[in-house]
Amino acid sequence: MKVRDIDIAGVKNIEELIEQFYESGGFMAKNLAMGAKIFERMVREKHYIFLSFPACIVATGTRGVIKELVKRKIVNAIITTCGTLDHDIARSVAYYEHGTFDADDVALHERGINRLGNIFISNENYGIAIENFMNDVVKDMEGSYGSREIAWELGKRLEKDSILYWAWKNDIPVYVPGITDGAVGWQLWMHSQEGKIKIDVLKDERELSDIFFEEEKISGIILGGGISKHHLIWWAQFHGGLDKAVYITTAQEWDGSLSGARLKEAISWGKVKEDAEHVTIQGDATILFPLLAHYLLNRIR
Repeated sequence: MKVRDIDIAGVKNIEELIEQFYESGGFMAKNLAMGAKIFERMVREKHYIFLSFPACIVATGTRGVIKELVKRKIVNAIITTCGTLDHDIARSVAYYEHGTFDADDVALHERGINRLGNIFISNENYGIAIENFMNDVVKDMEGSYGSREIAWELGKRLEKDSILYWAWKNDIPVYVPGITDGAVGWQLWMHSQEGKIKIDVLKDERELSDIFFEEEKISGIILGGGISKHHLIWWAQFHGGLDKAVYITTAQEWDGSLSGARLKEAISWGKVKEDAEHVTIQGDATILFPLLAHYLLNRIR
Protein backbone atom coordinates (compact mmCIF):
# COMPACT_ATOMS: atom_id res chain seq x y z
CA MET A 1 0.00 0.00 0.00
CA LYS A 2 1.34 3.41 -0.96
CA VAL A 3 1.91 6.12 1.62
CA ARG A 4 -0.71 8.79 0.95
CA ASP A 5 -0.88 12.40 2.13
CA ILE A 6 -3.61 13.41 4.55
CA ASP A 7 -6.18 15.56 2.79
CA ILE A 8 -6.97 17.79 5.75
CA ALA A 9 -9.19 20.06 3.67
CA GLY A 10 -11.37 17.16 2.63
CA VAL A 11 -11.80 15.56 6.05
CA LYS A 12 -15.33 16.01 7.42
CA ASN A 13 -15.08 14.21 10.77
CA ILE A 14 -12.79 12.26 13.10
CA GLU A 15 -13.79 8.94 11.56
CA GLU A 16 -12.55 10.08 8.14
CA LEU A 17 -9.36 11.49 9.67
CA ILE A 18 -8.52 8.18 11.37
CA GLU A 19 -9.21 6.35 8.10
CA GLN A 20 -6.66 8.66 6.47
CA PHE A 21 -4.21 7.95 9.31
CA TYR A 22 -4.28 4.32 8.20
CA GLU A 23 -3.28 5.25 4.64
CA SER A 24 -0.82 8.00 5.58
CA GLY A 25 1.52 5.64 7.43
CA GLY A 26 2.48 8.27 9.97
CA PHE A 27 4.23 6.53 12.86
CA MET A 28 1.74 6.38 15.80
CA ALA A 29 -1.06 7.72 13.56
CA LYS A 30 -0.95 4.39 11.71
CA ASN A 31 -1.00 2.49 15.00
CA LEU A 32 -3.98 4.53 16.20
CA ALA A 33 -5.88 3.66 13.03
CA MET A 34 -4.97 -0.01 13.46
CA GLY A 35 -6.22 0.10 17.05
CA ALA A 36 -9.50 1.67 15.95
CA LYS A 37 -10.09 -1.09 13.40
CA ILE A 38 -9.20 -3.84 15.90
CA PHE A 39 -11.57 -2.31 18.49
CA GLU A 40 -14.37 -2.29 15.92
CA ARG A 41 -13.77 -5.95 15.05
CA MET A 42 -13.87 -6.88 18.75
CA VAL A 43 -17.36 -5.43 18.94
CA ARG A 44 -18.66 -6.77 15.64
CA GLU A 45 -17.33 -10.28 16.35
CA LYS A 46 -18.99 -10.16 19.80
CA HIS A 47 -15.87 -10.69 21.90
CA TYR A 48 -16.04 -10.37 25.68
CA ILE A 49 -14.21 -7.05 26.01
CA PHE A 50 -12.24 -6.03 29.08
CA LEU A 51 -11.33 -2.38 29.56
CA SER A 52 -8.40 -1.87 31.93
CA PHE A 53 -7.05 1.48 33.06
CA PRO A 54 -5.43 3.26 36.04
CA ALA A 55 -7.40 5.79 38.07
CA CYS A 56 -5.63 8.98 36.97
CA ILE A 57 -7.65 9.41 33.77
CA VAL A 58 -10.91 9.34 35.77
CA ALA A 59 -9.81 12.65 37.28
CA THR A 60 -10.04 14.11 33.75
CA GLY A 61 -12.81 14.42 31.19
CA THR A 62 -11.82 10.98 29.86
CA ARG A 63 -14.12 9.71 32.63
CA GLY A 64 -17.02 10.63 30.33
CA VAL A 65 -15.66 8.42 27.53
CA ILE A 66 -15.46 5.41 29.84
CA LYS A 67 -18.92 6.15 31.20
CA GLU A 68 -20.40 6.26 27.71
CA LEU A 69 -18.86 2.90 26.71
CA VAL A 70 -20.23 1.32 29.89
CA LYS A 71 -23.62 2.97 29.41
CA ARG A 72 -23.85 1.59 25.86
CA LYS A 73 -22.57 -1.85 26.96
CA ILE A 74 -19.65 -1.66 24.52
CA VAL A 75 -17.33 -3.18 27.12
CA ASN A 76 -18.24 -6.23 29.19
CA ALA A 77 -15.98 -5.78 32.22
CA ILE A 78 -13.51 -3.36 33.79
CA ILE A 79 -10.29 -3.95 35.69
CA THR A 80 -8.94 -0.83 37.37
CA THR A 81 -7.43 0.62 40.54
CA CYS A 82 -9.03 1.87 43.75
CA GLY A 83 -8.53 5.49 42.71
CA THR A 84 -11.17 5.00 40.02
CA LEU A 85 -13.75 4.47 42.77
CA ASP A 86 -12.34 7.49 44.61
CA HIS A 87 -12.45 9.86 41.64
CA ASP A 88 -15.81 8.62 40.36
CA ILE A 89 -17.39 9.31 43.75
CA ALA A 90 -15.63 12.63 44.30
CA ARG A 91 -16.53 13.98 40.87
CA SER A 92 -20.15 12.87 41.32
CA VAL A 93 -20.64 14.57 44.67
CA ALA A 94 -18.14 17.44 44.25
CA TYR A 95 -15.78 18.69 41.52
CA TYR A 96 -12.14 19.04 40.43
CA GLU A 97 -10.53 22.12 38.89
CA HIS A 98 -8.05 22.93 36.14
CA GLY A 99 -4.50 23.49 37.36
CA THR A 100 -1.00 23.45 35.94
CA PHE A 101 2.02 21.14 35.95
CA ASP A 102 4.13 24.15 36.96
CA ALA A 103 2.29 24.93 40.20
CA ASP A 104 4.09 25.54 43.51
CA ASP A 105 3.38 22.25 45.29
CA VAL A 106 4.41 23.54 48.71
CA ALA A 107 1.92 26.39 48.36
CA LEU A 108 -0.77 23.96 47.20
CA HIS A 109 -0.19 21.72 50.21
CA GLU A 110 -0.52 24.68 52.55
CA ARG A 111 -3.87 25.51 50.91
CA GLY A 112 -5.15 21.92 51.18
CA ILE A 113 -5.02 21.29 47.43
CA ASN A 114 -3.71 18.06 45.93
CA ARG A 115 -2.20 18.17 42.43
CA LEU A 116 -2.80 15.30 40.00
CA GLY A 117 -0.74 16.36 36.98
CA ASN A 118 -2.49 19.56 35.90
CA ILE A 119 -5.68 18.87 37.88
CA PHE A 120 -6.26 20.53 41.27
CA ILE A 121 -8.22 18.53 43.87
CA SER A 122 -9.09 20.12 47.21
CA ASN A 123 -9.19 18.07 50.39
CA GLU A 124 -12.81 19.10 50.83
CA ASN A 125 -13.78 17.74 47.41
CA TYR A 126 -11.76 14.51 47.73
CA GLY A 127 -10.96 12.97 51.10
CA ILE A 128 -13.73 14.65 53.05
CA ALA A 129 -16.33 14.15 50.31
CA ILE A 130 -15.44 10.46 49.96
CA GLU A 131 -15.49 9.92 53.72
CA ASN A 132 -18.94 11.45 54.03
CA PHE A 133 -20.22 9.39 51.11
CA MET A 134 -18.74 6.15 52.46
CA ASN A 135 -20.18 6.76 55.93
CA ASP A 136 -23.64 6.70 54.37
CA VAL A 137 -22.89 3.65 52.20
CA VAL A 138 -21.50 1.35 54.89
CA LYS A 139 -24.59 1.82 57.07
CA ASP A 140 -26.41 -0.47 54.63
CA MET A 141 -23.57 -2.99 54.21
CA GLU A 142 -22.95 -6.11 56.22
CA GLY A 143 -20.97 -9.26 55.46
CA SER A 144 -18.14 -10.15 53.08
CA TYR A 145 -17.69 -8.27 49.80
CA GLY A 146 -15.52 -8.66 46.73
CA SER A 147 -14.43 -5.50 44.91
CA ARG A 148 -17.06 -6.02 42.19
CA GLU A 149 -19.78 -6.10 44.83
CA ILE A 150 -18.34 -2.98 46.45
CA ALA A 151 -18.24 -1.15 43.11
CA TRP A 152 -21.90 -1.95 42.50
CA GLU A 153 -22.87 -0.90 46.04
CA LEU A 154 -21.28 2.47 45.32
CA GLY A 155 -22.74 2.72 41.82
CA LYS A 156 -26.36 2.30 42.83
CA ARG A 157 -25.98 5.35 45.09
CA LEU A 158 -24.33 7.60 42.50
CA GLU A 159 -25.71 9.81 39.75
CA LYS A 160 -26.01 9.00 36.03
CA ASP A 161 -22.83 10.93 35.21
CA SER A 162 -20.70 8.25 36.87
CA ILE A 163 -18.97 5.13 35.58
CA LEU A 164 -20.02 3.07 38.59
CA TYR A 165 -23.70 3.95 38.22
CA TRP A 166 -23.82 2.52 34.70
CA ALA A 167 -21.70 -0.47 35.68
CA TRP A 168 -24.27 -1.31 38.37
CA LYS A 169 -27.22 -0.48 36.10
CA ASN A 170 -25.95 -2.67 33.24
CA ASP A 171 -24.49 -5.51 35.34
CA ILE A 172 -20.96 -4.78 34.11
CA PRO A 173 -18.41 -6.03 36.66
CA VAL A 174 -15.72 -3.66 37.90
CA TYR A 175 -12.77 -5.51 39.43
CA VAL A 176 -10.25 -3.71 41.65
CA PRO A 177 -7.45 -6.14 42.60
CA GLY A 178 -5.75 -3.41 44.67
CA ILE A 179 -8.96 -2.42 46.47
CA THR A 180 -7.24 -1.25 49.68
CA ASP A 181 -4.90 1.13 47.83
CA GLY A 182 -7.02 4.29 47.90
CA ALA A 183 -9.50 6.42 49.83
CA VAL A 184 -12.43 4.04 49.37
CA GLY A 185 -10.30 1.06 50.42
CA TRP A 186 -9.06 2.91 53.47
CA GLN A 187 -12.62 3.81 54.46
CA LEU A 188 -13.61 0.15 54.10
CA TRP A 189 -10.70 -0.84 56.33
CA MET A 190 -11.71 1.74 58.93
CA HIS A 191 -15.28 0.45 59.02
CA SER A 192 -14.10 -3.18 59.03
CA GLN A 193 -12.74 -2.55 62.53
CA GLU A 194 -16.33 -2.70 63.75
CA GLY A 195 -16.53 -6.30 62.47
CA LYS A 196 -19.55 -5.56 60.30
CA ILE A 197 -17.93 -5.77 56.85
CA LYS A 198 -14.99 -7.62 55.33
CA ILE A 199 -13.21 -7.52 51.97
CA ASP A 200 -12.77 -10.85 50.19
CA VAL A 201 -10.68 -10.36 47.03
CA LEU A 202 -10.87 -14.08 46.24
CA LYS A 203 -14.54 -13.62 45.37
CA ASP A 204 -13.38 -11.57 42.39
CA GLU A 205 -10.91 -14.23 41.36
CA ARG A 206 -13.62 -16.88 41.30
CA GLU A 207 -15.73 -14.67 39.04
CA LEU A 208 -12.77 -13.94 36.76
CA SER A 209 -11.98 -17.64 36.50
CA ASP A 210 -15.53 -18.29 35.30
CA ILE A 211 -15.16 -15.61 32.61
CA PHE A 212 -11.77 -16.73 31.32
CA PHE A 213 -12.59 -20.42 31.28
CA GLU A 214 -16.09 -20.06 29.83
CA GLU A 215 -16.05 -17.18 27.31
CA GLU A 216 -15.16 -18.16 23.76
CA LYS A 217 -13.46 -14.91 22.63
CA ILE A 218 -11.87 -12.46 25.06
CA SER A 219 -10.19 -9.20 24.09
CA GLY A 220 -8.78 -6.18 25.86
CA ILE A 221 -8.56 -2.42 25.54
CA ILE A 222 -5.68 -1.59 27.86
CA LEU A 223 -4.88 1.97 28.92
CA GLY A 224 -1.65 2.35 30.84
CA GLY A 225 0.09 -0.33 32.85
CA GLY A 226 0.39 -1.39 36.45
CA ILE A 227 -1.90 -3.78 38.28
CA SER A 228 -4.94 -3.10 36.08
CA LYS A 229 -3.05 -4.17 32.95
CA HIS A 230 -1.33 -7.12 34.58
CA HIS A 231 -4.41 -8.57 36.24
CA LEU A 232 -6.10 -8.75 32.85
CA ILE A 233 -3.25 -10.38 30.97
CA TRP A 234 -2.45 -12.66 33.93
CA TRP A 235 -5.92 -14.18 33.76
CA ALA A 236 -5.78 -14.18 29.95
CA GLN A 237 -3.08 -16.86 29.96
CA PHE A 238 -5.66 -19.33 31.33
CA HIS A 239 -7.77 -18.56 28.27
CA GLY A 240 -4.79 -19.26 26.01
CA GLY A 241 -4.16 -15.53 25.68
CA LEU A 242 -6.23 -12.54 24.56
CA ASP A 243 -7.80 -12.95 21.14
CA LYS A 244 -7.38 -9.25 20.29
CA ALA A 245 -5.76 -6.38 22.17
CA VAL A 246 -5.12 -2.64 21.90
CA TYR A 247 -2.64 -1.05 24.31
CA ILE A 248 -2.05 2.67 24.86
CA THR A 249 1.01 3.63 26.92
CA THR A 250 3.50 6.44 27.47
CA ALA A 251 6.02 4.14 29.20
CA GLN A 252 9.37 3.16 27.70
CA GLU A 253 10.23 -0.44 26.91
CA TRP A 254 13.90 -0.39 27.79
CA ASP A 255 13.47 -0.44 31.61
CA GLY A 256 11.75 -3.84 31.57
CA SER A 257 8.60 -2.52 33.25
CA LEU A 258 5.18 -4.04 32.66
CA SER A 259 3.88 -0.61 31.71
CA GLY A 260 6.55 -0.30 29.03
CA ALA A 261 6.19 -3.86 27.75
CA ARG A 262 4.61 -4.04 24.31
CA LEU A 263 1.83 -6.50 23.63
CA LYS A 264 4.17 -8.60 21.51
CA GLU A 265 6.14 -9.37 24.69
CA ALA A 266 2.98 -10.79 26.27
CA ILE A 267 2.86 -13.40 23.49
CA SER A 268 5.97 -15.03 24.96
CA TRP A 269 4.10 -15.44 28.26
CA GLY A 270 0.98 -16.85 26.63
CA LYS A 271 -1.01 -13.77 27.69
CA VAL A 272 -1.76 -12.73 24.10
CA LYS A 273 -2.38 -15.40 21.47
CA GLU A 274 0.28 -15.92 18.81
CA ASP A 275 -2.18 -15.13 16.02
CA ALA A 276 -4.01 -12.34 17.89
CA GLU A 277 -4.64 -8.99 16.25
CA HIS A 278 -2.84 -6.52 18.50
CA VAL A 279 -1.23 -3.09 18.46
CA THR A 280 0.61 -0.90 20.95
CA ILE A 281 0.00 2.83 20.58
CA GLN A 282 2.52 5.12 22.22
CA GLY A 283 0.91 8.29 23.53
CA ASP A 284 -1.41 9.99 26.01
CA ALA A 285 -4.62 8.02 26.57
CA THR A 286 -6.54 11.23 27.38
CA ILE A 287 -6.00 12.20 23.72
CA LEU A 288 -6.01 8.85 21.96
CA PHE A 289 -8.74 6.92 23.76
CA PRO A 290 -11.50 9.48 23.05
CA LEU A 291 -10.52 9.31 19.37
CA LEU A 292 -10.76 5.51 19.39
CA ALA A 293 -14.13 5.58 21.14
CA HIS A 294 -15.55 8.27 18.86
CA TYR A 295 -14.45 6.31 15.80
CA LEU A 296 -16.06 3.14 17.13
CA LEU A 297 -19.39 4.74 18.03
CA ASN A 298 -19.66 6.30 14.56
CA ARG A 299 -18.79 3.01 12.88
CA ILE A 300 -21.33 0.91 14.79
CA ARG A 301 -24.08 3.54 14.95
